[in-house]
Amino acid sequence: QVQLVESGGGSVQAGGSLRLSCAASGFTSSNYYMGWFRQAPGKEREGVAVIDSDGSTIYADSVKGRFTISQGHSKNTLYLQMDSLKPEDTAMYYCAAAYQWWFVPLSLTPQKFGYWGQGTQVTVSS
Repeated sequence: QVQLVESGGGSVQAGGSLRLSCAASGFTSSNYYMGWFRQAPGKEREGVAVIDSDGSTIYADSVKGRFTISQGHSKNTLYLQMDSLKPEDTAMYYCAAAYQWWFVPLSLTPQKFGYWGQGTQVTVSS
């Protein structure tokens, strides 16, 4: 059973930085997507960034140039480096995963991902 555990959320002032981590376990194959999604109160969950097993990435337009998704050497840890944070980045951030044979190409659509972490809160004050 795939398990995902996020950490690293918190409160920061606008312009600051945070780094989220996601520890993953239980995959039965090395070919999977991992991504970060977020949901603000009263809004739908949206994709932030996704990476595939070859290191290809996709970002939401709202975070391009500010956020960077990466994986650890063992690929069992996912990171999201968030710089130049804005109040509109405030949300619950979720780590998610999907096996690459479920869909191609890379996608930010939350409904395509079947494994989810419990989330970590990010709050950016102005």
